[in-house]
Amino acid sequence: SSDSSRSFHQSTFLQEKKTVKVTYVDPMGDEIVVDAEVGKHLLDIAQDNNIELEGACGGELACATCHLIFDKDMYETLEEKDPEEDDMLDMAFELTDTSRLGCQITVREDMEGMR
Repeated sequence: SSDSSRSFHQSTFLQEKKTVKVTYVDPMGDEIVVDAEVGKHLLDIAQDNNIELEGACGGELACATCHLIFDKDMYETLEEKDPEEDDMLDMAFELTDTSRLGCQITVREDMEGMR
């Protein structure tokens, strides 16, 4: 039957996902380097790697517990913030000019080596 020939095409779904090296720096200054899957949010990557980034609202843009601080050069390449993200960042602890919420930042290939 035609079904048996289709099974050979499943390998296209098993291709390795593209990842880049991203460094999370915790509040104590310790660095954790992870393989971040391109297209995933930084909050999900942190949680997948047991990095303490709470994300209490589950990435619904209803809290500021996935607050991240970016280097200025990287910050300037990020997509513009929604007004809702700005509102949530107002509640973030130790807010900076380069603060963003990890649930709103999607990993791109040019983030290789970001910290």
